[in-house]
Amino acid sequence: MTSSQRGTAQLTTAMVLSGTLGVFVVESGASPFNVVFFRVLFGALALGGYVTARGWLRDHGFTPRTFGLAVLGGVFIVFNWVFLFESYENTSISVATVVYHTQPFYVVLLGALLFRERLTAAKVGWVALAFAGLVLVSGVTPADFASGGTYVVGVGQALLAALLYALSTLVTKRITGVRPHLIALVQVLVGIPLLLPFADFGAMSGTGRDWGWLVGLGFVHTGVMYVLMYAAYAQLPTAKIAVLAFVYPVVAMVADWGVYGHHIGRVQALGVPLIVLASLKVTLARKPQATIRPPQPHATPAHAPKAAPAGTPGVTPPRTPDAAPAPRTAGRAPAAASRPATPAASEA
Repeated sequence: MTSSQRGTAQLTTAMVLSGTLGVFVVESGASPFNVVFFRVLFGALALGGYVTARGWLRDHGFTPRTFGLAVLGGVFIVFNWVFLFESYENTSISVATVVYHTQPFYVVLLGALLFRERLTAAKVGWVALAFAGLVLVSGVTPADFASGGTYVVGVGQALLAALLYALSTLVTKRITGVRPHLIALVQVLVGIPLLLPFADFGAMSGTGRDWGWLVGLGFVHTGVMYVLMYAAYAQLPTAKIAVLAFVYPVVAMVADWGVYGHHIGRVQALGVPLIVLASLKVTLARKPQATIRPPQPHATPAHAPKAAPAGTPGVTPPRTPDAAPAPRTAGRAPAAASRPATPAASEA
């Protein structure tokens, strides 16, 4: 197997795992804050064990400045997961995931606003096209505002999660000379004290078998997935990484339909190719290079072993709640569309 084939297999596997993130979150039955807390806890154990076994802690490459940037990126990533998981509850895994994939456009806009990065007319056009697709995918109608706005809030939470992910990406791009695995480890470690005040351990007493879903989020969706992503990023060109990244939302929509009977409506589906096309155009418009510099969850491209990621993992997950339990029963009820078409469906 060639290096390119191996990288393709690794990244495809990582994106498939990313696409199952929402099912693990919902099936855990835990509140979003609890889900994220245990994800970072188990994820820190997984990543910490991996980098220790590789001997990378001895020569980590962090300086006070880069360590501080990694911590700041971790704050953005952790709360990005919280809002993403909340969006799963208020909309659906499908809608939240597609809306969340507006991240690349926030990176472009924030880069121009905060760091005076060049913003061409073409990029502005692709961003506008993407947000036209977003309007279609969201499926928000005036009735949603009149009926309490839960669905509208959910779409807003997915957008906020994407914004936080973009901020983490921009911060992490400023880190050089550090392995992406170590940056990811710092980011999940930051989440432990950050979320401790919000975690409700009393609510976990009846979790039982659902602990397996939480352990999976940490060890599989954070540990295994990140290792696969970073290995793949070092072997693949930007174009292939950009295309394979869309395995994630496709798998998420298939999983949402297969497990919960949710699917997006016809009008919503029209917006998906607009977002995909615009995202590819914006990503591939960047300066050509052999491999993409890691940007996270639900995923951060990595380059040579000691180079810094250009973003944070969507680390993943995603990716990535609200204080109420995940919609276990309602979520399993078949629905005509991922975005509830009727008031009753919305309440479910």
